[in-house]
Amino acid sequence: MDLLNTLVEKGLRRELPTREEALAVLATPDDDLLDVVAAAGKVRRQWFGRRVKLNYLVNLKSGLCPEDCSYCSQRLGSKAEILKYTWLKPDEATRAAAAGVAGGAKRVCLVASGRGPTDRDVDRVSQTIEAIKEQNEGVEVCACLGLLSEGQAGRLRSAGADAYNHNLNTSEGTYGAITTTHTYADRVETVHQAQAAGLSACSGLIAGMGESDSDLVDVVFALRELDPDSVPVNFLIPFEGTPLAKEWNLTPQRCLRILAMVRFVCPDVEVRLAGGREVHLRSMQPLALHLVNSIFLGDYLTSEGQAGQTDLDMIADAGFEVEGAGTTTLPRHRAEAGGGCAAHSEGGGTQADGCGSHSGGCAPCGDGPGAEAAAAEAAEVPAARTDLVSVRRRGAGTDLAPNA
Repeated sequence: MDLLNTLVEKGLRRELPTREEALAVLATPDDDLLDVVAAAGKVRRQWFGRRVKLNYLVNLKSGLCPEDCSYCSQRLGSKAEILKYTWLKPDEATRAAAAGVAGGAKRVCLVASGRGPTDRDVDRVSQTIEAIKEQNEGVEVCACLGLLSEGQAGRLRSAGADAYNHNLNTSEGTYGAITTTHTYADRVETVHQAQAAGLSACSGLIAGMGESDSDLVDVVFALRELDPDSVPVNFLIPFEGTPLAKEWNLTPQRCLRILAMVRFVCPDVEVRLAGGREVHLRSMQPLALHLVNSIFLGDYLTSEGQAGQTDLDMIADAGFEVEGAGTTTLPRHRAEAGGGCAAHSEGGGTQADGCGSHSGGCAPCGDGPGAEAAAAEAAEVPAARTDLVSVRRRGAGTDLAPNA
């Protein structure tokens, strides 16, 4: 297929595809799916070999959020029966993080619901970061606390934070249909603040809200311009009790095409398979490892993932290896330059729940933009699999052992 040959050549040169080429990836038929995976897999292996980075989420504060992001189980007015608790103490958070590190996680992602942290919150999280770093040599720490105020990113960096996550989630044109309590521009500004403070930026998207292919390409190209080092790709978990509970628009095949498109647009960036993989990819998760080079181990913020050991077995059985703490994740040219999605941009500019599990909006809901495209695929979408949506009842905020 000429399209795939062209995309592989561009990916190996770190040259970005055109918008039309990215759209064509999403439009490929299921009969060509394995060809798409194989092509994107060549690009993934060029820059990351067969390594898989493991990340571990610690939900520092669950629920009780004043924001109205339609997809989120922690949102204002959510009736989802999730765990709700205020800030974990630093020693509680550190114990939770230790479980993930013991399971093989290289990065710990500290997430808290809410619009953004107060200065007191930043002090609290800083103490947790320092404790985690002291007890776990070489571990990376990413914070995801919402919109940052001036100076807060620098304080987190001084405490030892390596990265900051704040997802764009959807295109600028559709953002207002998902969230009204803050703006797309607010999110972009927070990512810029993190970058200016020397933190590695992590920013991604959520797919599966009935968005069109154009919406998906818009947000991925916007991420390219924003230049994060890691791009988490979430697939909507339609929690009962949220406005998007009925949005079951994804097939495993569409999820793989989305991941392939992200890899072609951001060939040398850490692409992370995040929330919703168990729900939507199901038995096809191992194929996704040929596209992404990073996953979350175990559970997410408010939902449970598959067993941590199952994740490790999946990686080994698929012929991949867990990335060690002494290995630099990013290719040398990115690590030395401090980031960048690709070296040669055709359109100008350069290049992921909190740190990856539904902590930003995604696409329009209901009859907003993209509804027509979703309706066109409705006949191919399987029945809702609510049996696969499991609310987290273990780990942080409970007396039960975490899944790691």
